[in-house]
Amino acid sequence: MKVLYEDNHLLVVDKPAGMATMGARPGSSSVHAWAADYLKRRYHKPGNVFVGVVHRLDAMSTGVLVLARTSKAASRLGIQFGGPGKSKKASAPAAKLYLALVEGDLRRDPAWSDSGRLEDAVFKDDAAHRMRVDHGEHRRESKPARLRYCVIDSRNTVTLVAVRLLTGRKHQIRLQFADRGHPILGDRKYGARSEFAPGVALHSWQLLITHPTQAVPVRLLSPVPADWQRSFGALPPESTIQSRVRHELDWSPPDDELPDRSTVDD
Repeated sequence: MKVLYEDNHLLVVDKPAGMATMGARPGSSSVHAWAADYLKRRYHKPGNVFVGVVHRLDAMSTGVLVLARTSKAASRLGIQFGGPGKSKKASAPAAKLYLALVEGDLRRDPAWSDSGRLEDAVFKDDAAHRMRVDHGEHRRESKPARLRYCVIDSRNTVTLVAVRLLTGRKHQIRLQFADRGHPILGDRKYGARSEFAPGVALHSWQLLITHPTQAVPVRLLSPVPADWQRSFGALPPESTIQSRVRHELDWSPPDDELPDRSTVDD
C-alpha cells in the first residue's frame, strides 16, 4: 500500500487490487485494518487509533482512497461523499474520475459515441451478490445511476475510457458498461470473458475534494497500475488524457495539488 498524502486529518492511499476497503473476510486484510496498524506504528500510539471510512472502492479495483484521521474530518468528508450530516464549512460534493479498460472497440460500436452519458435505474440482487439494471420493472428499491464517459483510445478489442461518476452506486461503472455489452476486463461477475490479473481493470484515477479543515479544493491522483500495459500496451501520455477529460467531462482540477502539511491545524 502506498501513501499518497497524509496530514493531521487525512490519510490518502493508493489501494491495491484484491483488498476490501473494510469488513474483509476472516484471514484477509482490509484498507481500514492496514491504516489503523500503519498509524499506530508510525506515531507510536498505544491502544486503538481512529480511522474513518468516508467512501469505498470495490475490492478488485485500484486507486485513490481517502480515509479520515479525526472524527471532525470524517464528518465533513462524509457529507462530500453523499453521507448524512451538516457542516458549518460548506463544500462541494467530491468528484470522482476513473479510468477503465473495457472489452470491445467502442469506436466501432454504432450504439456508442466518443463521449456521452449513461443513465439507468439499478438495484441490488442480494441472492446473486451483484447489482442489476432495472429494465422497466420499476422496482421500489431501484435507484438512479448516472455517469459521463469519454473514449481515450482503443487497441484491437480493448477500449480505454475515462468515467466521471455523477452518482455513487455499488459496482456502478462495472454494471452500466457490462449491461451494454462492454464489461470491464477481468470482471467475470459481470460477464467479462477476459482475464486481468490481479483484479479488474477499473482504477480510481483522481478525486477532487475539499480539505476538511483548510476548506481548499484538493486534487488526489493515483498513477495507473503498470499491469495495464500487459493488456493494452503503452497508455497515451497523461497530458493527453487530462486534456480529453477536461474538454469532454468538464474536469477542472485546482492549480494547487495539496495543502502544505505544515499549515494543517490539529
